[in-house]
Amino acid sequence: MARLAIVSFRLGLTDGVSIEAEKWTDALKSLGHEVFTVAGEGHVDYTVPGLAIDGAENPDLDELRRILDQADLVIVENLASLPLNLDARDAIYEVLRDRVAIFRHHDLPWQRPHLLHLEGPSHLGPWAHVTINDRSRLELLQRGIVATTIPNHFECEPPLGRRELMRHSIHVKGKSAIIMQPTRAIPRKNVTAGLRLSERLGGIFWLLGKAEDGYGPDLERLINLSMTGVRRGLPTGATMDDAYAGCDLVVMPSTWEGFGNPVIEAVTHRKPLARYPYPVMEEIEAHGFHFFDLDDIDGIRAAISDPYAEFLDKNAAIAKANYDLTLLPARLATLLASVGIL
Repeated sequence: MARLAIVSFRLGLTDGVSIEAEKWTDALKSLGHEVFTVAGEGHVDYTVPGLAIDGAENPDLDELRRILDQADLVIVENLASLPLNLDARDAIYEVLRDRVAIFRHHDLPWQRPHLLHLEGPSHLGPWAHVTINDRSRLELLQRGIVATTIPNHFECEPPLGRRELMRHSIHVKGKSAIIMQPTRAIPRKNVTAGLRLSERLGGIFWLLGKAEDGYGPDLERLINLSMTGVRRGLPTGATMDDAYAGCDLVVMPSTWEGFGNPVIEAVTHRKPLARYPYPVMEEIEAHGFHFFDLDDIDGIRAAISDPYAEFLDKNAAIAKANYDLTLLPARLATLLASVGIL
């Protein structure tokens, strides 16, 4: 078995890359490999401050090389995909130039209008590349980089959450429908559409994430102008399983997602989903999921009124067949074999 290093800007935190990297870590360990983590910040085995997104100093090449020399294979998580710290990216390129490595790409700069000025991934060594969706894989291929798609994976039989406790905790009484948007609040998350849907349904809009990237004033204005009840945040002591149990509908109005984890999480928790058809959604829906358009008010009302609808079980079965965490070790074993790690 091999010793593997996972490297990123930050790891061991609650951001999406950290969460997905942890899933890979667990799967790799289940295959018998030893895994250690390296990042600029977070709960990791080795902290190299210069790797952080806002690193104030350049990464120490000698230190980075000394750490990564302990690994038989290095897996780079998004650090070269979105080069938000060019010095960190260049340091990783330099240290890994003559080494077999895997670069996993969650986001690519040309997919975000405000990041178009950034350079995308390069292929400067004996490296393998992985994307989390086929759209990104094809876009890399157009730029001369061959990649493999390994989508995000999920616990497809999650614990049951505490529905009544959750509804009580966010002060929702009676049978009011809760429309939950389990995202942050930034422009591309399209909170406006979530609020509008809740208004049309006469429900309570529940936004789990915080406003980021200076979006706070815009969010406050939207909420003040809306004609629906609004709840914000996850109460202390509550889990995401509780949140999904407490809601009646999950809404994903995002105009862009690299994948969109709440889509599959809604399915595994057997909740109906109303979504905007962002580009990667087409790949997910190709498996046969039954989701609702944001303007299908009659269909959404019917789904909310029938929490045991047959399509919810069918959706869950599709997720288990394609995205279950139990499938990840075998997929990673195939990837590792392609770079000589058995």
